[in-house]
Amino acid sequence: MSETTDKAGVLLNQNVAPEQFDWDSFESGLDAEARQEKSDLEEIYNGSLNNLQDNDVLIGRVVRLTDKEAIVDINFKSEGVISLNEFRYNQGLAVGDEVEVMVDRREDKSGQLQLSHKKARTLKAWDRVNELHDTGEIVNGFVKSRTKGGMIVDIHGIEAFLPGSQIDVKPIKDYDQFVGKTMEFKVVKINPEFKNVVVSHKALIEADLEGQKKEIIGQLEKGQVLEGTVKNITSYGVFVDLGGVDGLIHITDLSWSRVNHPSEILEDGQTVKVVILDFDDEKTRIQLGMKQLEAHPWDALSADLKVGDRVKGKVVVLADYGAFVEVAPGVEGLIHVSEMSWSTHLRSAGDFVKVGDEVEAEILTLDREDRKVSLGMKQLNQDPWSNIESKYPVGSEHTGTVRNFTNFGVFVELEEGIDGLIYISDLSWTKKIKHPSEFCAVGDKLKVVVLELDTAARRLSLGHKQLLENPWDKFETKYAEGTVHAGKATEVFDKGAQVQFDDAEVEAFCPSRLLEKEDGSKIKKGEDAQFKVIEFNKEFKRVVVSHTGIFRDEEKKNVRDNSSNTSSVKPASSSNNEEKSTLGDLDVLAELKKKMEGN
Repeated sequence: MSETTDKAGVLLNQNVAPEQFDWDSFESGLDAEARQEKSDLEEIYNGSLNNLQDNDVLIGRVVRLTDKEAIVDINFKSEGVISLNEFRYNQGLAVGDEVEVMVDRREDKSGQLQLSHKKARTLKAWDRVNELHDTGEIVNGFVKSRTKGGMIVDIHGIEAFLPGSQIDVKPIKDYDQFVGKTMEFKVVKINPEFKNVVVSHKALIEADLEGQKKEIIGQLEKGQVLEGTVKNITSYGVFVDLGGVDGLIHITDLSWSRVNHPSEILEDGQTVKVVILDFDDEKTRIQLGMKQLEAHPWDALSADLKVGDRVKGKVVVLADYGAFVEVAPGVEGLIHVSEMSWSTHLRSAGDFVKVGDEVEAEILTLDREDRKVSLGMKQLNQDPWSNIESKYPVGSEHTGTVRNFTNFGVFVELEEGIDGLIYISDLSWTKKIKHPSEFCAVGDKLKVVVLELDTAARRLSLGHKQLLENPWDKFETKYAEGTVHAGKATEVFDKGAQVQFDDAEVEAFCPSRLLEKEDGSKIKKGEDAQFKVIEFNKEFKRVVVSHTGIFRDEEKKNVRDNSSNTSSVKPASSSNNEEKSTLGDLDVLAELKKKMEGN
């Protein structure tokens, strides 16, 4: 029966009162039960629309595949569409597979539900990466490509950065060798704001090495011989990797022979055998040695070698005080600069030899217990003092070279190894020399005569003035006591004056009390006057004069003439005694002599 017929039947039913007539059923064509079921379904549907939000991650089922898209059912009013490009990693995708999806947009302009599998994976991966960072769990990652300063690694769909310094414990030069490989990593840093992830492979290696290190350190003993790999070479030594633990071979422990730089013996990556010499309490600083694995060179040194033997060797180190010569592998002897030449003028060792020179020397001392040997080069030549008495007898004249000065004299070299001293008082008979540099210069040729010779003390005394006649022999007559000479006061001081005679050969001293003139004044500096010699000493080259004595002699003469008959008058000869120098004058004379002779 049709709907119209049903409605008509109802209307024609005279048994139903008008106020009880079901108008809803009449209008919808559904009875009350059917209407209730429809209402429940609409409520469920509207509820599903309100709960589904953008960016929600859901589990959907693939219901159909096309050439470009996958149709996924998420129990929504319509099915969602996802591009197959988002399933490139999953080439075996089939109808009925369950996949994670994110609601990109509930409806596009055509009313289609837009889903994303890639975004769902990324969101889930981000949660997983945060979890890995918190727990420190190791994760596998795929090295996608190289970038500036490191590599790009895929971790659960997240592109993480692997710095170059975090690839390995040792520096890596070729990053390309890791591209396309799957490796283990540890998430070490996350920046939630910029969604940046940093991973490290080095951290895993270090963790393994730390375990190995503790195991190795626990087994270390002094004297233990191990095998290691050269890790780093410095100017002071070599660091060796013992399998997770580093030890240092100091440059002095590389070889018994002298080493200028460790690179002369070892190179990076080389495998070497070492012995443990020492370590600290925590065994974090380990001292290693290589030369200790070989016999000491001194043990192999010939037992026949003795003092006085001649040896040949190469200069390996040069210093101002001497040169070290390697006379056998690992055995070095010192040639002190004083043993390089018989000359007493010590110079730098560099004036005689240089590094790399092959030299011959004589063994001076040999101490096998302390492993020390001293050498000499000058011993290969005859000692010039061995026949000194025949070459330089006392009184012989020679020409030498001025080498250096002292306050008291000049050192003159007659030949290499033979030096003599000329005292300042033996430079000139008459010249008042305060310092030898006033008389000559270093390098000058100077004629000398041998005055004294002490072979035992290796001392030679020379003179220069002795080559000339001593003028004081004639001065003894010329400047005899009582003679009067014209002179000039060249210097005037408290105790007297220095007087230069007109012939400029002799300088005399006039005490202050004898500078008084007849008018009572005293002679001033630069003033010319007559002076009488009151004392002449040839030995000490001393001349004392008086100006006052000249006019007082006249006075005393007159007094003697007037009192010639008086027996109490003293003889005239006593006048000279009155003018003799006093003890105070002698002090002045001593000062003058010291000033004149510079001593």
